[in-house]
Amino acid sequence: MIATVTGAVTPPGIATVAPLRSAIVASTAASTTPTTPTVDMLVVFAIILVALVLFVWEPVPIDITAIGVLVALVVLEPWTQVSPTDGVSGFASSATITVLAMFVLSEGIRRTGVVSLIGNEIAERFGESPFGQLVAVLGLAGGTAGFINNTPVVAVMIPMVTELSNRTGISPSKLLIPVSYASMMGGMLTLIGTSSNILASDVYDRIGGAATEPFSMFEFTALGALVLVSGTLYLLAFGPRLLPERITARADLTEDFEMTQYLTEVVVREDSPLVGKAVHEALRDIDADADIVQLIRHRQVFNEPLARKEVRPGDILVLRVDRDSLIELMDAEGLELAPDAEVTDDLLDPETGDITDVEGVEGAVGEQRLVEIVLTPDTNLIGETLESLNFRQRYDATVLAIRRGGGIIHQRMDERRLRAGDTLLIQATEDTVRRFQADRNFVVAQELVRPDFRSERIPVAVGIVGGVVAVAALGWLPIMVSALAGIIAMVVTGCVRPNEVYESVDWNVIFLLAGLIPLGIAMEATGAATWLADLVVSNSAGLGLVAMVAIFYLFTALVTNVISNNASVVLMIPVAYDAAVQLGADPFAFVLAVTFAASTAMLTPIGYQTNLMVYGPGGYTFTDFARVGAPLQLLLTVVTTLGIVWLYGV
Repeated sequence: MIATVTGAVTPPGIATVAPLRSAIVASTAASTTPTTPTVDMLVVFAIILVALVLFVWEPVPIDITAIGVLVALVVLEPWTQVSPTDGVSGFASSATITVLAMFVLSEGIRRTGVVSLIGNEIAERFGESPFGQLVAVLGLAGGTAGFINNTPVVAVMIPMVTELSNRTGISPSKLLIPVSYASMMGGMLTLIGTSSNILASDVYDRIGGAATEPFSMFEFTALGALVLVSGTLYLLAFGPRLLPERITARADLTEDFEMTQYLTEVVVREDSPLVGKAVHEALRDIDADADIVQLIRHRQVFNEPLARKEVRPGDILVLRVDRDSLIELMDAEGLELAPDAEVTDDLLDPETGDITDVEGVEGAVGEQRLVEIVLTPDTNLIGETLESLNFRQRYDATVLAIRRGGGIIHQRMDERRLRAGDTLLIQATEDTVRRFQADRNFVVAQELVRPDFRSERIPVAVGIVGGVVAVAALGWLPIMVSALAGIIAMVVTGCVRPNEVYESVDWNVIFLLAGLIPLGIAMEATGAATWLADLVVSNSAGLGLVAMVAIFYLFTALVTNVISNNASVVLMIPVAYDAAVQLGADPFAFVLAVTFAASTAMLTPIGYQTNLMVYGPGGYTFTDFARVGAPLQLLLTVVTTLGIVWLYGV
């Protein structure tokens, strides 16, 4: 359909205009595009509309929505022209397999602790300089995200930012959004920086057929570096001024989560109906919003696990309870306030905020920690409640409060459905905290215990990733094959254990990719993409090619703030490609604009995984992201558009 002649790209700095990457001859199909959509197109548009509503509303996880799209396309094959074979082709796509492999390679890097090691060096060198630490964390986030998945990068950097904030007294709210944005921009340095890059390469290659080929490893590195440098300079200059101080550095966690008024000591009376019951039964029978945090008996303290402990007369219970519920409990459950029952300095360590022994009490309370844990966006706990998860018994930890953005939840926590980015204030032992650190469902926001990194294998893991990149960049093997070989190398060398391979994969992303790839096929097969492109071109006549590139970038950036970046790529690249063909422009330039825009969700916390990860720990409100992100989004629109024109031509 399209004839393409591949040419060399002129390096930056040469005065001559970069030659077109390919010479495009518009197909005759473009001239016969229907003026009104056909029935087939309308069916595909209806599926897209329903999918978009579900992506934004999210009554079910977006990967389930994507599988629903796949099923709908196959069931409606007479109109969508997607056969069962086409429908499941996403599972065999090189993009899907490559993304899966990159998750395992990123896990190998994470398990060795190389990013954490660099973070510790940053803390030592720049811990006393607010500007120096901002430069350092932006450089680390942006530089590493080009070669490993940015989600583990940000996961490692959240506790590091907390430590840096405590040293300098600068609020972590001033740093965490910049870290997320830098990791997004850094992901555009290489083909493997984000899953959407790999998907865009696959979609571009499929649409163009023999006339196009997948992106090379460093196809757009020069443009990515330009974007990263421009965005970083903006964040350094304006980020600290635009971002409010939502969380105070060095703040006591009990004060930070407004917990002092919710922790109280009570004594169990002889006539209490709780006497003789196990703690888990007592909690079930208590008709109030309360948790038993500790049990003190005969000057000995008992912490989690408490479920099997039997309540006895004279026991002192440390409760997480509000004042109204406390009054109800005292009347109905035979409880009375213990002497000096308000939880003040008697129970809270003034330096750490941890719950400590009351005077003269013996036991293991000092081993308990108050710690923040963040629910990662890819966790399977989303939509569950603490009660349905049986969280207390499952993790041997007590949830004292939940921070959701800028709000703090104390009441009826067991009934609240958990969301990605929720920050839970828990009380747990160091062993339990260590288990949370090893669990991919959570990010521990304080570096209270040192994880068991395989630091002796750092050179091996880094060498394997470097080898995967080099082999693909030199064209010796396709990136999919070299990445799969990298998995074998990671396991053989012990960087990743066999049982960790499947745990390291974000299966939500894999199923999302597999479910959405057939949607792109349907858009092309039914002519829906061409019809939309014709609509855009006919209504934008006279704007010029540069303006059209900017329009596609900005529209994609807006769309990706409310739906998945991978969904944006699947929906927008076919339209951008066909629009370029109709305009007689270079499709690569338009596709590149969409690819970059899909990974710059700067306006909302829900637009990108790393935004959700910093949402709770930073105590941000929804509008904080737009406050600093909107000007950055406009800046990147200009920088990316002009960069494409300069480096690749249109």
